[in-house]
Amino acid sequence: MKIILISLDTLRASRLSGYGYSKPTSPYLDQIAEQGVLFERAYAADIPTEVAHTGIFTGKVGLTTGIVSHGSELTHLPKSTPWLPNLLRGAGFTTSAVDNLYQLKEWFARGYRYYTNSVGGNRWIDGRTVNDLAMPWLAEHKDESFFLFLHYWDAHTPYLPPESYIPDFYEAGRDPYDPNNRSMEPAYNHPAYPFFKHHHYDLVGPVTDSAYYDALYDAEIRYLDDRLKELDAHLEKLGIKEDTLLILFGDHGESLTEHDIYWDHCGLYEPTVHVPIIMRWPGRIPEGRRVQGLVQQVDLMPTILEAIRSEKPEGIELMKVADPPGMDGRSLWPSILNLADGTHDVVYLSECAWQAARGIRTERYKFIRTYDAGPFTRPPRELYDLDADPEETVNLAEREPELADQLERQLDSWVEAKLGGREDPKDRQLREAGLPFRRRIEQILAESEMTWDEWFQDPRRERFDQATDGRHEQTIGC
Repeated sequence: MKIILISLDTLRASRLSGYGYSKPTSPYLDQIAEQGVLFERAYAADIPTEVAHTGIFTGKVGLTTGIVSHGSELTHLPKSTPWLPNLLRGAGFTTSAVDNLYQLKEWFARGYRYYTNSVGGNRWIDGRTVNDLAMPWLAEHKDESFFLFLHYWDAHTPYLPPESYIPDFYEAGRDPYDPNNRSMEPAYNHPAYPFFKHHHYDLVGPVTDSAYYDALYDAEIRYLDDRLKELDAHLEKLGIKEDTLLILFGDHGESLTEHDIYWDHCGLYEPTVHVPIIMRWPGRIPEGRRVQGLVQQVDLMPTILEAIRSEKPEGIELMKVADPPGMDGRSLWPSILNLADGTHDVVYLSECAWQAARGIRTERYKFIRTYDAGPFTRPPRELYDLDADPEETVNLAEREPELADQLERQLDSWVEAKLGGREDPKDRQLREAGLPFRRRIEQILAESEMTWDEWFQDPRRERFDQATDGRHEQTIGC
C-alpha cells in the first residue's frame, strides 16, 4: 500500500475551479477530484501552518495538543504524543517527507526514515524543487509500502509565478504599475506593512493595482497545478498510480484584501479557514463523489488509519495502526462511501498568531470572539449568516444578541471541556509572550527606533520606508 499526503500551503478553496471559481486555476486538481472525492466544506480548525499541520499529524485540535499558536517559543509537543509518521513507520511503512517545517519546530521531522529538507538558500520553495526531490525517491521505493508527505509552497507569498502564467489571470492592457491606481494604498498603509515589505512587496515590485496581486495568486495556483500533473504522470510511469491513496489538502487559505487582510492567512473568515480536501484511490474511492457536510483537517489521520486496516497491506502490523486514544478527528470513510454526509455538526475555529480569536462554524452561522486584534481593528464579537451573507460583511452580533450569546456559550463550553481544567494555552501565550507576529513587527520597528504605539497611531508607508533606510528583515514562511 502506498500513501501520498500532500499539503498545498496557503491554498484557498474558493480560488479553485473545482470549488466554483470561474478562472482556470486548477484543471488537473479538478481531474483528480473527478477520479475520487472532493469535500466541499472542509475546514482548518486551527490556523496557520504550525498548528494546522500539528493537528493533521495528531488527529487532535490545538486545545487537545496544547499547540494553538504559530511561531511561538513557548510551544512544545511531547514525544509521547501519537504522531502519524511514527505510527506508520513502527507498523512497517517506509516513511519519507519533502518538507521544511523542521525549520519551524523539531516535531515535524518525527517518524520519517527519510526527511528531505526542501528549503534552499532563501525562504521561497518552488514546486519544481519538491518534484525534483520527490520523484527520484518514488522511483527508488516504488515496490515498498510507503507513506510520503509532500509540502508545496507555491501559493504562499511571495507570489512569484513564471511570467508566462500571469496573462491568463490579469486583464490584457491593464497596467499593474499605473500611478493613477490607488487600490494598493490600504495595504501599503496598514499596521502590518513592516512585516510584509521585505518578504513580499519589495520582491514583487512597485505595484499600484491590487488586482495584480490577486492575479499572481491565481497564477501560482495554476503553476502548482502543473507540478501536481507532473507528479501524477510520474506515478503512472512507475506503475503505482492505481495502488496509491492520494490525499491533497490546504493547510489554510488566503485572504485577498477581505476583512482588511492583504494577501495573508489570518482571521477566522471563510477565505482563510475554508480549505480544499481531495482524495483519490482507484477502485476504493468512488469516482466523482462530492461531500457537502462539514469536515475538518483532523479527520485525515483516522481516515488514513482506517484505510490501512481495510486494505491489510502485506508486511504491515495492523495492531500498531489502531486509532490512538483522544483523537478529535473522525474517519471520513462513511462520507466517502455515501453512508454519511460530513463528520461534524459544527466546527470550532482558533488562531493565535497575528491575532487571537476563536469561533464556531455551524451549518448556517459563524460566530467569532476576538481576544486580541493585533494589528487589526476588530469588534469583540462577530456573527454572520453564511447563507445570506457568504462574504461575511454584515455583523449581526448586536442585531441578534440572543443567537450570538447562544453560540458564544456553546464555544465556551467546548473550550472548557477540551481543557479539562488545564490552563488555556492561548492565555499563557498572550500573558507571557504576546502575539508572535506582533512581536515580529515590534522587532522590525525597534531596528528603526520606532515603537509599536508610535507606528500603530500613524501607519503610513513612507514613515517606515524612511526609517528603515534600506535595511532588510529576514523571515520564514507562515
